[in-house]
Amino acid sequence: MSNLFEQLTEKISSENKKIVFPEGLDERILTAASKLSAEGIVSPILIGNKEQVEQKAKEVGVDVSRCEILDPTNYGEFDAMVQAFVERRKGKATEEKAREILLDENYFGTMLVYLNKADGLVSGAAHSTADTVRPALQIIKTKEGIKKTSGVFIMVREEEKYVFADCAINISPDSTDLAEIAVESAVTAGLFGVDPRVAMLSFSTKGSAKSPETEKVEEALKIAKEKNPSLVIDGEFQFDAAIVPSVAQKKAPDSVIKGDANVFVFPSLEAGNIGYKIAQRLGNFEAVGPILQGLNKPVNDLSRGCDAQDVYNLAIITAAQAVGE
Repeated sequence: MSNLFEQLTEKISSENKKIVFPEGLDERILTAASKLSAEGIVSPILIGNKEQVEQKAKEVGVDVSRCEILDPTNYGEFDAMVQAFVERRKGKATEEKAREILLDENYFGTMLVYLNKADGLVSGAAHSTADTVRPALQIIKTKEGIKKTSGVFIMVREEEKYVFADCAINISPDSTDLAEIAVESAVTAGLFGVDPRVAMLSFSTKGSAKSPETEKVEEALKIAKEKNPSLVIDGEFQFDAAIVPSVAQKKAPDSVIKGDANVFVFPSLEAGNIGYKIAQRLGNFEAVGPILQGLNKPVNDLSRGCDAQDVYNLAIITAAQAVGE
């Protein structure tokens, strides 16, 4: 695990990426931001009333003097931000409504990213996933050719690294969704030093069973290959056929995946969520994430049960995504 973050820190340390933290009064956020700024890894932007943020930091016993603090109620460029928001929403918000919406710290922070005042955003310590993701989808939006964002986990155990997707966002992805998830997960894998070999998972291997569920995965494979012909990808696979060479030789001898997959695309959210938790709890893998992908700029969602180290780690990941963009 330490090796992963050492590699990412080396990647971003000279880039001086600005990461915005909308929850500037949260103790965990302040602790992480203090450490990040002291180490010079990223430049944190804390959202909140300056006096209140500084007082809270003093109570917590951390130094945020190197962090930028921005208050939506006293922001010199607020009028310009309002106009940019109205334009971006294309008639879905009046100027009056925009002024109200942008007092929300998540919307304000997301606009900072959209306007290139920050390189990425980390929120969710005190907000729901929807509170973090909704502004990102409305303002930053998904990349061209991508309909939906998705969430991956980097599964780490000593020198082993795997990407599991989608384990966080899309409940019942269709073939196009799965193809997008596969292509974007390969990009994410590259950011973390994983040369992607993508397996589209199912309960069937290469037609050993036929059902609408397996046909969905087969179709997703075709679409993914069209989207990125150079991608090393195959399916549908049962998990053992994707990761155990001897099983792969028996079940899929002609596949480009020889039991050596390292990016696993699950056919549904329930499968992905269960799968990563099994690997985490029974396989002693560290689960890093969820990492949101498919957006034009990086926005990531914390668990409300996170600690300061989780915030610190996700900020590094977000900065690495910004460098990768």
